[in-house]
Amino acid sequence: MNLSFQDTTSNAGSTSTSTSSIPDKIEKQQEIGRAKAFFTKIGMMSYIASMCIALPLTLLPTALLHKAGLISTNKKEHLSLRTGQFCSRWLMRIIPFANVQVIKKSNINSNTQINNNNNNNNNIPEPSIWVCNHISMLDVFVLLAKDKTLRGKNKRPIKIVYWKDLEKNPVTKILFKMSGFIPVKMADNGNGKANAYDTSSFRLLLKSIKQAFKDGFDIGILPEGQLNPTPENGLQPVFSGAYTLAKMSRRPIKMMGLHGLHKLWHPDENIGMKVTGRKVSITAYPIGRRFESGEEFVNAFQNVVGYFGAHGTDLPNWERWFDGTEWKNLQRHNRAPGAADTSN
Repeated sequence: MNLSFQDTTSNAGSTSTSTSSIPDKIEKQQEIGRAKAFFTKIGMMSYIASMCIALPLTLLPTALLHKAGLISTNKKEHLSLRTGQFCSRWLMRIIPFANVQVIKKSNINSNTQINNNNNNNNNIPEPSIWVCNHISMLDVFVLLAKDKTLRGKNKRPIKIVYWKDLEKNPVTKILFKMSGFIPVKMADNGNGKANAYDTSSFRLLLKSIKQAFKDGFDIGILPEGQLNPTPENGLQPVFSGAYTLAKMSRRPIKMMGLHGLHKLWHPDENIGMKVTGRKVSITAYPIGRRFESGEEFVNAFQNVVGYFGAHGTDLPNWERWFDGTEWKNLQRHNRAPGAADTSN
């Protein structure tokens, strides 16, 4: 069973920058003064500590109801995810350590939503696979806190596919397992190195994803497979597993983008919580597409989400990656006589 989680497609635009010089670059990227950075760090640490207390306490009633057989597993997961979102959202309001801007898409041409083969009522969201870049350990909490603003009220909750070793953190373990998030096993090779997945966990992964769609959830995947220490240079190598899962489940892929969180909590352990900025941007691209190939998906993700991750703004004409126009133009260019080979 091959889920193509390894990077077998083009990675033009992905970063391969060595992390050895990252601390020096961070010093030059200081956006706020030392005093403001200090108090921002205190606020962030207070937020994390508060989450460590609030999550177990607020999830306890749901856990007890489920253990007593008074609610189903599906109900437990929906309630737990809503509880996690509530805690993340309100604690971020009480402790506003980051200036988070949600960039909403208000002028989307419905004609762009092609290749969906979706005959459902437009008010009923189609089950989808969401993909996002990964720049900080804060990513999941910001996504939980801003999900309602980002994707609106009429949405399907998202179950995230995560690295099982994250369960070593007891608070993360409680939230992820109570919400029914889906673990995948892989070796801890460190940032910037190829992921080594345990393929024996793929069968359970597929079964869990199928059940999640049936239970009213969408699926969230991080195609980079690891934290990106240099988002300003583009993405880490992108894996096409999301495309494979979308094809097998016959679901469209939708995208989200994060920018600036690494300036609060950096992936490089030599930097960690050395705060250099507090401006964060987050966006969602609600146009779903059934990509024709893993290579098309990788190129679209690199261009659309990679650009947003680097700049905090949308790639000009980003919609053209979701109606297939830019991919067709790229293929046409590559087939032209004398064109350089961009597949490697």
